[in-house]
Amino acid sequence: MPQSQLKAPFHADVVGSYLRPQYLHDARRQFENGDIDAAQLKAIEDKAITELVEKQKSLGLKVITDGEFRRSYWHLDFMWGLNGVEHHELNKGYQFVNMVTRADSARLTGKLSGENHPFIEHFKFLADLADENVLPRLTVPAPAQFLAELQRSENQETTKAVYADENELIEDIAKAYQTFFKELAAAGCTNVQIDDCTWGMLVDPKFAAKGAADTPLSEASACGCGASHELSHETRVADAAEAYLTVNNKAIENAPEGLTVTTHVCRGNYRSHWAASGGYAPVAKVLFGRENVDAYYLEFDTDRAGDFSPLAEVTGDKKVVLGLVSSKIPELEDAATIVARIKEASQYVPLERLYLSTQCGFASTEEGNALTEEEQWAKIKLVQEVAKQVWE
Repeated sequence: MPQSQLKAPFHADVVGSYLRPQYLHDARRQFENGDIDAAQLKAIEDKAITELVEKQKSLGLKVITDGEFRRSYWHLDFMWGLNGVEHHELNKGYQFVNMVTRADSARLTGKLSGENHPFIEHFKFLADLADENVLPRLTVPAPAQFLAELQRSENQETTKAVYADENELIEDIAKAYQTFFKELAAAGCTNVQIDDCTWGMLVDPKFAAKGAADTPLSEASACGCGASHELSHETRVADAAEAYLTVNNKAIENAPEGLTVTTHVCRGNYRSHWAASGGYAPVAKVLFGRENVDAYYLEFDTDRAGDFSPLAEVTGDKKVVLGLVSSKIPELEDAATIVARIKEASQYVPLERLYLSTQCGFASTEEGNALTEEEQWAKIKLVQEVAKQVWE
């Protein structure tokens, strides 16, 4: 299909994942039980993605995604596709408010590399469904998110057996992503979104400085070694922020020409539950001032994300997509209130560099959030209606 000349972000934008139809849930269970094979599962995924793209087009969205329909998780499936990584199950999942996630993780089996990733073929299928009116977008976990996963307390021993030096680990993560981005661009991709919960964890004192969500800051140092270091909370957060910034920037510093790299910052999204709470101020100078992305997709749907004042740290001509419409709840927000909040945010970032989206995806994991598909699409329509009112 003709490749779109559109460039993200868009005034009415989306984060990426959508609720899976029931027949896709059923197919995944059938595959796990051995009732259908991989080819049959792929055919069902193809059907669901094709229908999803048609729905996105029919609503007039400028961006299409595959809804992450081929994944179980927003992040782990990508990590498992890198060379030198395997699927591993821990003793406990991530701790969310009133809920613990499934306990899957990613563990190293050897040195990392990024060639021949299965997501390249996933993107090619999506791109074939595009036309000149829509931009096909791929979402992947941020390099910082991968670093944090490898440094979770239960993964540290295996990670250090392969990479005794954290700097070498950071270099190889970055190189693996660079390889992936080059292959992705060669497949025709012009917009990749790196999803990143690490910053959302850093702003909440009860979570690990490495963003792993399984170790309080009081129990682990920013170096991830698990030892008790006499460092202040602020120092540990600052050290972790520098590591996250370094690996993200190294990964995108040689991004192919024409590839727009944006990032979504999240505080957790699992079956309508959240993990972390806190405003952006503790990480704003690093994240907004020094991360070399084209745009930030930021949660601002509740007071857990704080006020807009940290946006004053956004440097250059980088854009900000305000996630003011919750993907976690079925109730529709008040349009006038959203308009007022956009106006408030424009005190810190000019209106022409502001955009609107849902606060997160609707199904960061295959279980999805606690709302119906009809309610999901109503949220998307609300984003579009408000964007038209503000910017057209």
